Amino acid sequence: MRAYQDMVYSTAARLLGNDAQAEDIAQEVFLKAYENFEQLRASATIGGWLKTVATNLSLNHLTRYRRRWRLFAELPESGSSGAPETLFYVPDTLCDGIAADERARGLELALRRLPVHQRVPLVLYHFEELSYQDIAQRLHVSLAKVKTDIQRARLSLAQLLQRPALPAVNAAGGPA
Repeated sequence: MRAYQDMVYSTAARLLGNDAQAEDIAQEVFLKAYENFEQLRASATIGGWLKTVATNLSLNHLTRYRRRWRLFAELPESGSSGAPETLFYVPDTLCDGIAADERARGLELALRRLPVHQRVPLVLYHFEELSYQDIAQRLHVSLAKVKTDIQRARLSLAQLLQRPALPAVNAAGGPA
């Protein structure tokens, strides 16, 4: 358990966006591992098995609660004109000067701010390395919806990760 607890927890936390729910899922994963201990003890693929169970339990959890919140997800956002989102340039230097651990923490926080319908496919694609088709099948949605949600999630993440620009300073130390 000690060897895999961080991986199991982070898998659930990325998908769920909630620490308490991720802890519950991690406990459930390790209970299942305990129940299957005899088969898993000598398995070379226990890490993959645990990650798959964590992913499936997280997705099942989200599915159970999806209907409850569907009404809110389908309401148009305030100020939304229905027009497609504008693409914008994200510079390669966006994360320059930020330590790797700080970037990882910022990414985790930004992921949690994404709506579930964007966060889950993005995490499944980038962190779990599933194909668009596999994600569509797992989430029971169309391939087009998966692609759209991942694209919108990337745009939202880029906006969330942009640091506010520092004001220009003149030679005297005041605002330029």
